[in-house]
Amino acid sequence: MLIWQLLCVVGIIFIILEIFTPSMFFLNFALASFLTAIVSLFISKIIFLATIFFILSFLSFAFLRPMIFGRSKKETETGINDKYIGKVAKVIEEVSEFRGVIAIYGERWEARSSDKTIIPKDEEVKIIKNESIIMFVEKLNN
Repeated sequence: MLIWQLLCVVGIIFIILEIFTPSMFFLNFALASFLTAIVSLFISKIIFLATIFFILSFLSFAFLRPMIFGRSKKETETGINDKYIGKVAKVIEEVSEFRGVIAIYGERWEARSSDKTIIPKDEEVKIIKNESIIMFVEKLNN
């Protein structure tokens, strides 16, 4: 098997791994593999190809990944801020830095303490921010 064919197979394996772990981690290696396969048509020394692969992998991590993740944050903007942020909710399962549940508008939400304190059940909290489906809350000053 020629080097460029081997690099293409490795690139396909990285794409398959990316399908099962959609974190944009293995996709960087797949891109580097395919680009190195093209370079291998002109250069046959393994040490140079390995160096090119590592350089392309690093550049892909450094530039492509932040570029794609930066766009996805803007595209997934929701109207959650107007409905929940700054509102009062009730703790239905003790909230700590690592776990907890609150209820607001008859809905159940995962919650975390924003100031790392433990908030007991049946307390009222103020929603400070959200990250995905997790609300970060702080205890109301009564």
